[in-house]
Amino acid sequence: MLSPKPTGRDASARKYDMITALGAYALAGGKHDHRLVLRFITLVTARYNWARNELAVGQREIAQLWSVDERTVKREMAKLRGCGWLIVKRQGARGRVTEYGLDFEVILEATRSHWPRVGPDFDLRMQGTPEPSRVVSLPVRGIVPAPQAQDGTEWSLAQGILHAEDAGVYSSWVHHLKRHGRAGGRLTLQAPSRFHAAYVQSHLTGRLLAAARAVDSDISEIAITV
Repeated sequence: MLSPKPTGRDASARKYDMITALGAYALAGGKHDHRLVLRFITLVTARYNWARNELAVGQREIAQLWSVDERTVKREMAKLRGCGWLIVKRQGARGRVTEYGLDFEVILEATRSHWPRVGPDFDLRMQGTPEPSRVVSLPVRGIVPAPQAQDGTEWSLAQGILHAEDAGVYSSWVHHLKRHGRAGGRLTLQAPSRFHAAYVQSHLTGRLLAAARAVDSDISEIAITV
């Protein structure tokens, strides 16, 4: 799984990933989830010290940020502590506000089931699986010959178009996709691995759909499975 502390290399991207995961979690819930998570995200974005894992801000300032009274702040902060997203690092005292930290492991676990809603690439990244490189590796010309369309399926014909458009991309990614089935306007293709499927889903489905529609206008969707 993604490192629970968004520090070091790619730290900025990890911060956005966590906020995205929280947003997906909230949007799948009810209006109370929407409001609580929006307040949490706004507070973290505005006042959280990522380098020190520290949130030190008074209730009056939070109330102003959230446009609520301090009683509401006490209630909402108690909810965030209760679900484990906020942990008390140092209790407040006279002249000193309470210092909180974020428990990233709890937040990631709470949002885990919603990662696929964002997309397979996001899901893979959050699980700690390296994303496919955005630079497509091109094989030596001629390693993979032009596809044969002898079976006459829509996928065989579409492969011919894709090979003609870009033999390198075809050899690296398209050639390994197998026709899995057809249901109405949905053409399902099978990839050799989850990694391969995630890359195709993120970067090539538009191109695959265009080629498939060029030979069969009834196709409206390309689905990738493993």
